[in-house]
Amino acid sequence: MKNGKKLKLGIFYPVSMFILLLFFGWHLLDVKDGVFETGDSWLLRNYLVLAVCVFAVVASGGYLLLVKRQWKLEQVFLFFSLSFGILYLSVLPPLCAPDESSHYISAYKLSNQMMGKNPTHEDGHVLIRSRDLFLEDLMGVDDQYKTGQKVEPVILGHLLDESTYRIIHENGLFGGADKEGALDYDGQPVEGGKGWNGESAALSNLIPVNTTPLAYVPQALGITFGRLLSMSGIGLMFMGRLFNLFFYVLVVWLAMKRMPFGKEVMFGTAMLPMTLHLTGSMSYDVMILALSFYFTACCLDLAYAKDRVRAVDVLVMAVIMAVLGPCKMVYAVLMGLCLLIPVRKFGGWGKWFLAAALVAGAFALSMLVVNSRTIAVYATQTESYVPWAEEAGYSLTYLIHNPVKLVKIFYNTALFQAEHYHMTMIGAYLGNIDEILNVPYLAVALLTMCLIGLSLRKPGENLPFRMGARVWIWVLCLGCGAAVCLSMLIAWTPMSSAVIAGVQGRYFLPLLPVLLLTVKNDWVVVSKSGDRMILYLMCWVNGYVLLRLFSIVSIRL
Repeated sequence: MKNGKKLKLGIFYPVSMFILLLFFGWHLLDVKDGVFETGDSWLLRNYLVLAVCVFAVVASGGYLLLVKRQWKLEQVFLFFSLSFGILYLSVLPPLCAPDESSHYISAYKLSNQMMGKNPTHEDGHVLIRSRDLFLEDLMGVDDQYKTGQKVEPVILGHLLDESTYRIIHENGLFGGADKEGALDYDGQPVEGGKGWNGESAALSNLIPVNTTPLAYVPQALGITFGRLLSMSGIGLMFMGRLFNLFFYVLVVWLAMKRMPFGKEVMFGTAMLPMTLHLTGSMSYDVMILALSFYFTACCLDLAYAKDRVRAVDVLVMAVIMAVLGPCKMVYAVLMGLCLLIPVRKFGGWGKWFLAAALVAGAFALSMLVVNSRTIAVYATQTESYVPWAEEAGYSLTYLIHNPVKLVKIFYNTALFQAEHYHMTMIGAYLGNIDEILNVPYLAVALLTMCLIGLSLRKPGENLPFRMGARVWIWVLCLGCGAAVCLSMLIAWTPMSSAVIAGVQGRYFLPLLPVLLLTVKNDWVVVSKSGDRMILYLMCWVNGYVLLRLFSIVSIRL
């Protein structure tokens, strides 16, 4: 390493840690205010433990990225993704992620089946241990229903504030008492309520997601493991999140190993606050992200590195599409990346068509098995109703007969929602898109510039894509974005809305790495490669974000 470079590193590294120490002290004042208002002195202890962990991860990661440069990026990714994933799932606790309660109960249902238990009651409600019911009913609405009162239940983490931390602290990861004579909301005994290893069962009021159970295998394994250890309901949730994180890290690590180029871009995408928040949750977005990244790596590897396509490669792509399709059918657009692979690598047009039929057929078959009814409803309905808005919505038939209206609402959405999509993709609003749990705009801007910096061409680096391939990737990304918006227009948008409702930036994360790779060009070439410095900066920002988020929750009373 040259003396000038050593000098810059010798200044930058300690200065960055000192600045992080200043932020720690600043947010310590907020945590102290929370302790003063609530009397929960353990908040201060937890914040100090978090700070020690954050400093250890950032300092160690900086050493691996900037000093011990022999470590490959995928090896450093393992350390950062596991460390920050665990920290994010601790600071942003169970059921606070987007739609996480639905994903939690879907995984719980699969866990019942893994353990040989009856997954649901005869009325369709998922059966859970009665000791876990309080997590979706913190205020005891279950008992109030029996008296005829109509009160919405309070679910743990839906509004993430200091009381959520307190509930987790008071209940811990183990223990919890079963309810005697568990009842449903109509006051009737639960059939089969006894017999789960002597435990009583209860009916969950949460609605599972209608999708392939494969999307919940990691989470269900974690919940099952927690049940075998007699952990509390909170313990089950943390185990489900942890197993989901392990799955994601393993698959994306394999994807980075297979990437022929652009490892730093995938690393940067994985270090966004929104990505880390999702990977530390029980959302099936974890499955979508992991498989999308691996599918992208597989296509790029076959197109630009490997000499031929093997049968196992086609089989892997088919399996990925079969699992990915029922989760979010809009990501079928990813199959278009296969067209980057030259036909000669398949061994001729005959084998190419056979491979294409296998991959597309696996996707189509999985959609037919899992989502055929939903597709049929959306394709044939002439009228639509949006329950959350309590008014009529858009149907596919209506949009086909009113193309001008379709173009207008897409135009308005692009004008007025682009900023929201960008902010929520990076992670400006975490939790259930909670604007209080925010990442400051300066941090969002810095992370965005980091992604662009990682994407620019470095000295001596060849352009991975020719113009035709680049345009094709843009078409795929635009098509995926349009498909996402169209699906939410039909399923979630009331007629009175001028823009498409319900679309979030996280929906675009699966295609972000390959889109960023098209940024490389001959016009803008950086003079020196600073990818590792940029990645360290992104990880430093995440350290700051974690300290800030904990302080926000601590004073949110």
